Amino acid sequence: MGQLHVMDHPLIQHKLSVIRDKNTSVKEFREIISEIASLMCYEATRNLPVEDVEIETPVATAKVKRLAGKKLAIVPILRAGLGMVDGIVQLIPSVKVGHIGLYRDPDTLKPVEYYCKLPKDIEERDVFVLDPMLATGGSAEAAISFIKQRGCRTIRLMNIIAAPEGVKKIQEVHPDVDIYTAALDERLNDHGYIVPGLGDAGDRIFGTK
Repeated sequence: MGQLHVMDHPLIQHKLSVIRDKNTSVKEFREIISEIASLMCYEATRNLPVEDVEIETPVATAKVKRLAGKKLAIVPILRAGLGMVDGIVQLIPSVKVGHIGLYRDPDTLKPVEYYCKLPKDIEERDVFVLDPMLATGGSAEAAISFIKQRGCRTIRLMNIIAAPEGVKKIQEVHPDVDIYTAALDERLNDHGYIVPGLGDAGDRIFGTK
């Protein structure tokens, strides 16, 4: 069973308190979303494999640790997931970035993929799927399924806020996927918004509401 990791680091929790505030500006919201993603990435990549290499410092020869060539990719779910990309790229400049876009069919209510561009070697990479909000879990579940269909087998989901309903759905449909979140909130309301949440992350990142 994939594990749920709730990151309670004080810096993450402080920044989360700022973006929950309805009076936080678009500029500040966008910057802090990126900062939280960076801090979460630091924790979520804690177990990446390293190898010993020998280098020359200005003083002597030293054995040091470097990442052991593990190929990584991040795949934001459009559009809100884009807000998390820069914070991760700043930490891991060599990471490849895919994109996946989904919409909900008005008749079947099922997610439909309208855009998907992934690294050609996605099946060889460890993938982090990015979406600030895990509400019903429908979009994340579909995005993970589409990525698996392209051969990828090592997938993690990174959210800033999650609802119990979304966590349950991912764990039922994709029991092999670990979930990383900064907060597990109370529930969904009648409109599918996370309570207490922070509203619509996409609108608040891009200033469209």
